[in-house]
Amino acid sequence: MTETTTGSKDYRDSGLEFPADFLFGSATASYQIEGAATEDGRGPSIWDTFSHTPGKIVNGDTGDVADDHYHRWESDLDLMKELGLEAYRFSIAWPRIQPDGSGRVNEAGLAFYSRLVDGLLERGIRPVATLYHWDLPQALEDAGGWTNRETAYRFAEYAAVVGEALGDRVHTWTTLNEPWCSAYLGYGSGAHAPGRTEPLAALQAVHHLNLAHGLALQELRRVVTKADAEYSVTLNFHVIRGHDDSSPEAIRRIDALANRAFTGPMLRGEYPADLLEDTAAITDWSFVQPGDLDVIRQPIDVLGVNYYSTVTVKMWDGESPRQNADGHKDVGGSPWPGSTDVEFLVQEGPYTAMGWNIAPDGLEELLVSLSEQFPEQPLMITENGAAFDDVVEDGRVHDPERLDYLRRHFTAAHRAKQRGVDLRGYFVWSLLDNFEWGYGYTKRFGIVHVDYDTQVRTVKDSGRFYQELIRTRRLPE
Repeated sequence: MTETTTGSKDYRDSGLEFPADFLFGSATASYQIEGAATEDGRGPSIWDTFSHTPGKIVNGDTGDVADDHYHRWESDLDLMKELGLEAYRFSIAWPRIQPDGSGRVNEAGLAFYSRLVDGLLERGIRPVATLYHWDLPQALEDAGGWTNRETAYRFAEYAAVVGEALGDRVHTWTTLNEPWCSAYLGYGSGAHAPGRTEPLAALQAVHHLNLAHGLALQELRRVVTKADAEYSVTLNFHVIRGHDDSSPEAIRRIDALANRAFTGPMLRGEYPADLLEDTAAITDWSFVQPGDLDVIRQPIDVLGVNYYSTVTVKMWDGESPRQNADGHKDVGGSPWPGSTDVEFLVQEGPYTAMGWNIAPDGLEELLVSLSEQFPEQPLMITENGAAFDDVVEDGRVHDPERLDYLRRHFTAAHRAKQRGVDLRGYFVWSLLDNFEWGYGYTKRFGIVHVDYDTQVRTVKDSGRFYQELIRTRRLPE
């Protein structure tokens, strides 16, 4: 999103009330919490391979056990009910359903998610299922991964399998989570699995992920039997701010790659002309075949919005030491094909433990901007939260920084609604502390603390804050 001026605002309001139909939930992802990496027929994913590669993850951590949610799902659902969650956004592990990425279906994997969905419904919690949160079956990566067009068709087949099994009960279907990360961090910078650093591969992955989204929606609508089921995709939008006279060009370039490379085809049926021009030295985009854009542009009931922080950019002058503070691990490659001369500047604090700036005004700005660009498109905050260095003291976890963060961002969301944004709900990231990708277990995002040695769960003060917000539908005084 491009820069706007929001002015000086206090984002610590209390007493703000959310309407009865506003959905409060929390979110997780399969590889980050499930564990049971080799149990009940699950095949390997690219994150299994990546995390077991020396030097890729802090402390050599893996998701082999994680939060052991695969075995503890019932008590975790009880915890969700205790907190009053109205919806739970979880992801389905593709290699747990199709260990080889295609063909044979692992019935034990489907049975696990069937039990999970039934357990949610029994507790009055809406199931929101994400089909892809980055754990691509390794067998498909061996055949080219998201650089291979066939992966999009295998994804559609997988969507049909899961849709047939759970399509009578799941409330909302989300095709992809943050394809920006899958494409640019997985195939451009190498910070995420599969760890490739190829600009062309990153752009091929962008398109094939977009295509997979459209194909999967077609399949879901074909097989899902729940008449009021809703369909969605979740994107991590970049709120981009300027620094000097060169910034408008830098903002335009990053907006094209980060935001419009996905909203363009998904919501408008076209790739932005300036994106194609910016990347012309890398590819002619001939991998976009006739009819692809019609397939990609499928109607969705809600657009998922993930937001954590802002970025500040300018064009690099080519001489001064270059900064790279875009909030992602720098492992040698660039996540920005065609825009490697854009410089990401260190932003003003305060910061979370991830080093990301805390900017609730960026959330309000983003929601308003999306509403203006796509006025008929309902929105849902599908991830927002913060990592801080939490500790258990006398059986309690006091996390005033996270509590304040959430209060500020719920205030920003409420202000966006007051400005006319059709915002349907808010999912806090994350329900549980978990495996934080390249950072292993060193970063804690949860509103529930997890002791990784004992698997004991402890609700943090921020979790109790959220519990009270859900109960009263008002920001606590």
